[in-house]
Amino acid sequence: MTDIAERLEELRDRGLYRRLHLISGPQGPRVTLDGRPVLLLCSNNYLGLADHPRVRGAAAEAAMRWGAGAGASRLISGNMQLHRSLEDRLATFKGYESALLFGSGYLANTGTIAALAGEGEIIFSDELNHASIIDGCRLSRAETFVYRHGDVEHLAWGLREAGGRGSLIVSDGVFSMDGDIAPLEQLTTLARDHRCRLMIDEAHATGALGPGGRGSVAAAGLSGEVDVVMGTLGKALGSYGAYVCASRELTDHLLNTARSFIFSTAPPPPVIAAGLAALELLESHPHRVERLMENAVTLRTALLAEGLSAGDSSTQIVPVEVGDSTRTMELSERLLERGVFAQGIRPPTVAHGSSRLRFTVMSTHRRGELERAAKLTGAAARELGISGSAKPVAVAA
Repeated sequence: MTDIAERLEELRDRGLYRRLHLISGPQGPRVTLDGRPVLLLCSNNYLGLADHPRVRGAAAEAAMRWGAGAGASRLISGNMQLHRSLEDRLATFKGYESALLFGSGYLANTGTIAALAGEGEIIFSDELNHASIIDGCRLSRAETFVYRHGDVEHLAWGLREAGGRGSLIVSDGVFSMDGDIAPLEQLTTLARDHRCRLMIDEAHATGALGPGGRGSVAAAGLSGEVDVVMGTLGKALGSYGAYVCASRELTDHLLNTARSFIFSTAPPPPVIAAGLAALELLESHPHRVERLMENAVTLRTALLAEGLSAGDSSTQIVPVEVGDSTRTMELSERLLERGVFAQGIRPPTVAHGSSRLRFTVMSTHRRGELERAAKLTGAAARELGISGSAKPVAVAA
């Protein structure tokens, strides 16, 4: 047996082995998974825009007009009018002076954090931040102070201890595994008092929170006051890629120093055009955001009626903690047999002992579908002797 085979066997023994499911057709509230029709409850396509006719049409038209790919990085020959148009629209939408597109959320976070903090400085990062933030901190070569989740007193203590070396406070806006929201007002105050920049990752907040889906920063009334806002095109906006909104001076700095921007091929025209169309739909149909929140309340309430807690979630991300990774996957498979696809989440995505089902609702789900899914989850959990009453606690590694 090779060393790789041994590692794979160890993953199987620990209940951490993963495999890919195959979805046939477009993303929607119902999909065909491995040849079977199922209710999809683990997609980040929150507003159902990934398969919207206008979004699909915009991508197809852009492919015919602009081509399938950009051909080079933005700083060589890959910069197109589409990129500039979407950056301008995103900056206006978010209430910022400027925006800069990246190829993915991972590239945006790693590149931006590493460009804003360096050796001899300190980054302050929430312990439940996404893996891309964690890796950005590592790449920066700055010292990282990890504060307890949402604990502003612990953060304040760390800032005082830093003795003026603090460079950046960074946090998810909506935490991707728990569905709770960062204490943005307090973070903004601490950043201002200690002369640190504040960066908020709105990957799961854009299109889901705030006026017209403008995100958690806008919901807190802080648009323009948070120094850096990152968001993605691949979740509520149904496409692919990411962006950073900030002052023009700061985005110009990223254009010149963020390695993940400089050394990556520009996002292809079809996905940029799709993002533009999705943003236009979001702005013209804000009721999609309201429907998303209504559906989230429906699912959380229905799960609670089955004795299953969603912890501190107040968003479209609805986690039900199981604890053991093997039992989590047993519950996920039991639900899949009954036509509900809710992916089990295990280490290293969450902490050991806190594996959970991570339900995500879409604005296009029907109320009855969500209530039935909760009943099926409750029945399956009882069959397996799972209470699901523990409070979820997650980390990204």
